[in-house]
Amino acid sequence: MLKHFDHVTVAVTDPAAAIGFFALLGFELDKDVVIKGPVMDRYMGIANLEARHITLALEDSNPRLEVQLLHFLNPPVKREGDIARLDRVGFNHMCFAVSDIDGLIATVTAAGVRLRNQPMTFHDRKLVFLEGPEGITVELAEWK
Repeated sequence: MLKHFDHVTVAVTDPAAAIGFFALLGFELDKDVVIKGPVMDRYMGIANLEARHITLALEDSNPRLEVQLLHFLNPPVKREGDIARLDRVGFNHMCFAVSDIDGLIATVTAAGVRLRNQPMTFHDRKLVFLEGPEGITVELAEWK
């Protein structure tokens, strides 16, 4: 039986940009390790895997919520399609509930983050899409 959402993992080519972006949303660096070796090769299904595994945690969340970043050192990263496009099959976006969407929009745009759309209200939530690093789309939702 499922208990709650635990984490999302995103492969990135620029970990510093991703860490900075998620820090704007309140995530803090928790762990930064290199994963490699036969156990990780088998678990991930990738031969000769070597990658930085960076855990960012939203410390005040209950239950704990993590964004994990994978920066592949080996094998070379395969970029397949434009993940920023929301009209394709597969990963679409991640969404975080927030308490002050307008304040957070002001914070992230002042730091250079681009909004993908104007905020709108839908199903009792004020919503907006952010354009994150690597084409990652992050949605913010404030429940009304």
